[in-house]
Amino acid sequence: MSDEKQPLLTGPNTPIDNTEVQSVELVASSSDRTSPFKDEKSKKTEYNPITERLLEHPTSNFDTLIHLLKGNIGTGILAMPDAFKNAGLFLGVIGTLLMGAICTHCMHILVACSRELCVRNQRPAMSFAEVVEDAFAMGPIPLRPYAKKFKNMIDIFLVITQLGFCCVYFLFVATNLEDTMHFFGINLSVYTYLAMIFIPMLALAMVKNLKYLTPVSLIAAIMTAWGLVVTFYYILQDLPHTSSVKAFASWHQLPLYFGTAIYAFEGIGVILPLENNMKTPEAFGGWTGVLNTGMVIVAALYTAIGFFGYLKYGDHVSGSITLNLPNDMLAQSVRGVMAAAIFLSYGLQFYVPMNIVWPYIKTKLSSEMALEYGEAVTRFVLISITFIAAVLIPNLSSIISLVGAFSSSALALIFPPIIEIVTFWPDRLGTKGWILWKDLAIVVFGVTGFAFGTYASLGNILKES
Repeated sequence: MSDEKQPLLTGPNTPIDNTEVQSVELVASSSDRTSPFKDEKSKKTEYNPITERLLEHPTSNFDTLIHLLKGNIGTGILAMPDAFKNAGLFLGVIGTLLMGAICTHCMHILVACSRELCVRNQRPAMSFAEVVEDAFAMGPIPLRPYAKKFKNMIDIFLVITQLGFCCVYFLFVATNLEDTMHFFGINLSVYTYLAMIFIPMLALAMVKNLKYLTPVSLIAAIMTAWGLVVTFYYILQDLPHTSSVKAFASWHQLPLYFGTAIYAFEGIGVILPLENNMKTPEAFGGWTGVLNTGMVIVAALYTAIGFFGYLKYGDHVSGSITLNLPNDMLAQSVRGVMAAAIFLSYGLQFYVPMNIVWPYIKTKLSSEMALEYGEAVTRFVLISITFIAAVLIPNLSSIISLVGAFSSSALALIFPPIIEIVTFWPDRLGTKGWILWKDLAIVVFGVTGFAFGTYASLGNILKES
């Protein structure tokens, strides 16, 4: 989960003319075709994208680590006990650590491909979508005409993912409010709370300048940290024996586990913006770099809360672990604080899809009146979509699993290895093409999870309906 997935620095937006690149390749001499990356070696000595970045306020390694943790820890961590319920205690631990390792590796892939393409195109930095476009524009000749289509596909998945997160935020706030109000004897339905928070959510998402959302984001981060500490306080008390829960769940539940787990780990959209804005970006990668350090902490937290949350509450665990906490004042305060933190984070989550959709819509508007009111109308429509989806699917665990399986798996597991294959094709894929086979294995894993996870999540939603 990420609160800041908008690139801080993406470099100049200079799209590549695919036809020109292809024509240059076709007229190249035979000696050049045998060594397609011949000029890259000289470019690497002449152009260093890191030194070309002009950053007004670069972030330190510690700042980047904090942003990385904040970008990956959100509502997904509170759903991990529910994920363990669909996998079993033992398989949940193994699966979560494995998923964390694969997702982290895919993040490294994206950073490596971004740096390679920055050198080739002499650009200081690139966004996720720009990396995809340039990789295909300079990749195998048959794929070059589709570069723009793949860029648009990434944007579509980013929009779906972020709007899915916004939908989860609506449901999370409403369900926790419903549970808290029960404590005070106020019994209203979750639909009533969804209607009550629509206007405040709309007002928050109408804020156009990220500068005004930064203090709100800081408050939300402090609230989230406090809520997690108190949650661990409750779930670590009076733990039953591990034999009281299933070590392995049934096979038909595993796709639901995959969807929830990949939803929690899908923070790949924040990786390039963070690396692009670092004072020392060379410290981002490596075995002990910022990325590995942050993701080890994230994986450990996810595994811990999933393990102890499922062990504590068993098959009765809810889509958010906060809903299982006891009915005392401290637990109710956790629900209230976490609901407030997620509510305050809605504006930042909504910023990304709006930043992708509005420029496209803006090009279709011609009159001054349409341009004046178009952005407000677009915001209202997108917010209404997330609200309607939350009303139609008022089950937190089901919608988390669906968003994770459908869109998060594509962004986190399927596209990065494909980008690596296309970027380093054909002669830079390792001895005997081991990088190719490794990437294909990740793609197969991602596509399998995408297909079965989406099918199982939709089936679960329809069954509940």
